[in-house]
Amino acid sequence: MQKYIRNFCIIAHIDHGKSTLADRLLQLTKSVPERNFHDLMLDDMDLERERGITIKASCVRMFYEKDGQEYEFNLIDTPGHVDFSYEVSRALKACEGAILLVDASQGIEAQTVVNYNHARDQGLVIMPAVTKIDLPPARPIETMTEIEQSLHLDPDLILPVSGKTGEYVEELMEAVIEKVPPPGGDPQAPLRALIFDSTYDDYRGVIVFMRVFDGTLEAGDDVLMMGASARYEAGEVGVFTPEMMPVEKLHAGQVGYLVANIKNIRDVVIGDTVTHYKGGAIEPLPGYTEPKPMVFSGLYPENNKDVASLRAALEKLSLNDSSFDYEPESSEALGFGFRCGFLGLLHMEIIQQRLERESNVGVLQTAPNVSYEIVTGAGTIRIDKPSQMPDRGAIESIREPFTLLRIITPSDFIGNVMKLVENRRGEYERTEFFSDQRAMLEYQIPLAEIIYDFFDRLKSGSRGHATMDYEWLGYRESNLVKVDILVNEAHVDAFSFICHCDEAEARGRRVAGTLKKHIERHMFPVPIQAAIGGKIIARETIPAMKKNVTAKCYGGDITRKRKLWAQQKEGKNRMKAVGSVNIPQEAFMAILDSSEGAG
Repeated sequence: MQKYIRNFCIIAHIDHGKSTLADRLLQLTKSVPERNFHDLMLDDMDLERERGITIKASCVRMFYEKDGQEYEFNLIDTPGHVDFSYEVSRALKACEGAILLVDASQGIEAQTVVNYNHARDQGLVIMPAVTKIDLPPARPIETMTEIEQSLHLDPDLILPVSGKTGEYVEELMEAVIEKVPPPGGDPQAPLRALIFDSTYDDYRGVIVFMRVFDGTLEAGDDVLMMGASARYEAGEVGVFTPEMMPVEKLHAGQVGYLVANIKNIRDVVIGDTVTHYKGGAIEPLPGYTEPKPMVFSGLYPENNKDVASLRAALEKLSLNDSSFDYEPESSEALGFGFRCGFLGLLHMEIIQQRLERESNVGVLQTAPNVSYEIVTGAGTIRIDKPSQMPDRGAIESIREPFTLLRIITPSDFIGNVMKLVENRRGEYERTEFFSDQRAMLEYQIPLAEIIYDFFDRLKSGSRGHATMDYEWLGYRESNLVKVDILVNEAHVDAFSFICHCDEAEARGRRVAGTLKKHIERHMFPVPIQAAIGGKIIARETIPAMKKNVTAKCYGGDITRKRKLWAQQKEGKNRMKAVGSVNIPQEAFMAILDSSEGAG
């Protein structure tokens, strides 16, 4: 019965104990046999275990008895890193409540605030809990005060809990029963189920993860993917225990999966509605807002023969992670590959590693950059690489993406943090003090300034204590220029970049210097230039190889040597006029792997 179902998720900043608490809930409800239990039950990817972070939201059904009544709990464990916030937003749509965890030793962090705002905006019942109270540096009372002051939550509702020892976990379960409302929906209405995730199995096809809002679904039903207008027969329906377990029916309010021999990956769209083919719903459920890629990078196979394999691997991975997109492109240095959009640098790194592990395709990755809006007389276009920039004379203005940056830091490091952000063109918004020891700084800053090495520098300047999170604000006009790189007076698009005009000369010099180190000497001098339009702003020259043409001359008249030197100079000038410069792949990779190629 629906009134005995509770759907909830666990949200928190990264490494605040979500997965550990989920383990204790599984043990308390005896959902997993003791012989099969291991730590981090819901983090089933190798990458998740190696890094100690949650990458994919995971589902599990549990049963808990109170006062003689058995309750069905559907728990969704969510990631904590900002790059996987889209996973969190999808989990929130499938729930009525959220446990907001805050580490008692670290207090409120940047992603804590963001996840709280997302859950509040979705209308979820929020149950704050202070975790890791068993640790020696834990300060639960101070942390509760921070929650009250910064999130304006009633301190009487905050529960202390230890995911490691299991202390007060049972009280948390009972709070879920009392405070989280049962799911709504009409079990007699036409079927409407929201697809919130999916994965691909080589033998069973696409497996759809969904939350049933109305009606019931059982094996053998003819179903319709409303967005794709694709008809299938439900071969199996089931729930997560956390392994997939078939059941006869899925009822309104439940979370489960559907196997329907779906071989066409494009028929399954995250946020789509599943209904019955005959007598189904007319109106689909409101889906998800399409994620906006913030960081772009090229992915190329190490061997050009693996382009088809890389494309197939990207199709399967995009089914399991719909927050990145891709399209074909080619490079002078790397051949054929794909231009991919990601939500952040960690997201980009995880995608590359998943591709290599799950598809056995070696991948080369170019330096990241952001997208820009170019306003021309013919309208506005969006580009995600410098080579797409139109002629300078046709450009009226250039807009770059801005973000609202939140940094939470100990008060001792506020000066270091402010200096770092302001050097990156950050515009100060406000400061909020959580206590005498901790504060949150807000800045508006271009996304291009924080995607590459900003986080590393922030950690260095705060001795590892500061945390950050950012939200998309939109595009704003900036004084940006495209810097072209010319090698032997020929444009090389792969080296071009977009940056603020104040930084153009310095970055142009650094790129030219890097290329000078990696391009071999030729029989003629090779100029390397950085230019904005027709204006050269930086130059380096690779000197010509010099042969000692006067070695055979022993003394005598100097005019003989001068004649030989003049002939040598004339020959080098002829070679320069027709010669082409060989740029090794190491030179391309040196630029692509450095921050000079990002922009």
